[in-house]
Amino acid sequence: MATHTEADGVTRRDFLYVAGGAFAAVGAAAAAWPLIDQMNPSADVLALSSTEVDLSNIEVGQSITVMWRGKPVFIRHRTEEEIAEAAAVNVASLPDPQTDAERAVRPEWLIMVGVCTHLGCVPLGQRGDYNGWFCPCHGSHYDTSGRIRKGPAPLNLAIPTYEFLNDTTVKIG
Repeated sequence: MATHTEADGVTRRDFLYVAGGAFAAVGAAAAAWPLIDQMNPSADVLALSSTEVDLSNIEVGQSITVMWRGKPVFIRHRTEEEIAEAAAVNVASLPDPQTDAERAVRPEWLIMVGVCTHLGCVPLGQRGDYNGWFCPCHGSHYDTSGRIRKGPAPLNLAIPTYEFLNDTTVKIG
């Protein structure tokens, strides 16, 4: 029995092997796709991963609190005095050294997670020894840049990831 071989040595059987393998690979990928796709976060989780805030109604010297991922986020439109006071601090004297420029993308806007780094309480704004935030639970004092200055909290108030979409809108997360 003779096999039909083309001039380059390829037979019909070779073609059937390649076509069958390709068909099996496509079938395996089609079967695996729903299993892989179900591992993506659901729409409600994606909706909570970021939030947009309109800053146009926040006056200089005013703060607002928004919720992001179940946590309060403080947004403060700082005054020139608060910015100058935060910039003048000797960073080497801080328990968690960070400059004000590292904490605020735009100096007039301070955006930070409003959860005390000691035990997770929510600090009160424009209070305490440094005119920043004060956590009444255990007495932690934060300055006008949200940096720990006094008390048992080990770290500064956390800065979430955020970006300014335009001059009046910020996207947190």
